[in-house]
Amino acid sequence: MKITGNSRRLGQSALEVGPIAYGLWRFVGNDVKAARTRIETALDAGMTLIDVAAVYGLDWGGNAFGESETLLGKVLADAPEFRRKMVLATKFGIIPGVPYDSGAAAVTRSCEESLTRLQTDTIDLFQVHRPDVLTHPSELAEALTRLKAQGKIREVGVSNYNARQTLLLQQFLSFPLATLQPEFSALNLEAAFDGVLDFAISRHMTPLAWSPLAGGKLADGVSPAEPAARRVASKLDDLARQHGTTRVAVALAFVMRHPAGAIPIMGTQSTARIAAANDALRVNLSRADWYALVVAARGEPLP
Repeated sequence: MKITGNSRRLGQSALEVGPIAYGLWRFVGNDVKAARTRIETALDAGMTLIDVAAVYGLDWGGNAFGESETLLGKVLADAPEFRRKMVLATKFGIIPGVPYDSGAAAVTRSCEESLTRLQTDTIDLFQVHRPDVLTHPSELAEALTRLKAQGKIREVGVSNYNARQTLLLQQFLSFPLATLQPEFSALNLEAAFDGVLDFAISRHMTPLAWSPLAGGKLADGVSPAEPAARRVASKLDDLARQHGTTRVAVALAFVMRHPAGAIPIMGTQSTARIAAANDALRVNLSRADWYALVVAARGEPLP
C-alpha cells in the first residue's frame, strides 16, 4: 500500500522522494520479469528513490561487476515509464583489486559505464561509494562538477564518509552535497553518536541509512546469534507488540525517528516485504522507546 504526503527533499536539491528507499544490493540475475515486479512494487509503495551501485553484482548470487545496474537497465528498457517515476541513485569508486579510485578519469569512466548499463542519459544522484584517501578532493570535485555541467548527473552525495571527509569535499564544490549514506540501524548506532547525522543536520543534507535491518539480523522471524542483536531483536519484538505491528516496522521507525530525517534503504527481494515496509510510517516511537533500543544495542545503561 502506498502512503502519500510523506515526501522528502534530498538535501537542498529539487529532488523529492518517498520516506523509504529501495536498495538493489541483492538485485541480480537475468529474470527481468521478476526484477520488473520488484521495482514496480517498490514504486507503487512510494519507494521512489532506487539506490544501486556500480559494484553491486559481485555478491549475493551475482557473477559480475555492474550486474545490478545491468538488470535495472533491462527493467527500464522493458518499462520506460518507471524511469519517470523514480529518482535513480548509483554509486562509484569501488573497484575490485584496487580497491578505491575517485580520481577524475575513474569517476568519468564509471559515470559513462553506469549510464550505459542503466540505459539512461542522466543519473539523478551520483554518490561516492567509499572514501579514496589517495585522491585530492579538488580533483574529485572537478570531475563531479564537470559531469553535472554536462547533464550526466543531477546531484551528488557521499557514502561511508565521516563528517570531516564530507566537509572537506564540500569545500571544493560550488554546489551543496545533497546526501550522505551511513550505516545506521537499531543495532549499528555510530552515525547517531559520532557526528555524522549531526553534520547532516548542520549542512541540510539528507541521510540515506544503509542496512537499517543490520544486514537482515533484525528482520522478522530471524533469531540472531550475536548477543547484541538478540537483545535488540527482543526489544523490537516487545515494541512491535505494543504498537500492533512488526519488528521490521519498528526497526525502520527507529531510523526515521532521528531528527536528521534519515531515509532507510530497504534491500529485501520479497515483494510482500517491500509492500509492508510502509507500516513503519504508522509507528510513533517515544523517546523512552528509542533510547530503550539504544540500551539494548549497547548492553549497558545510558549515563
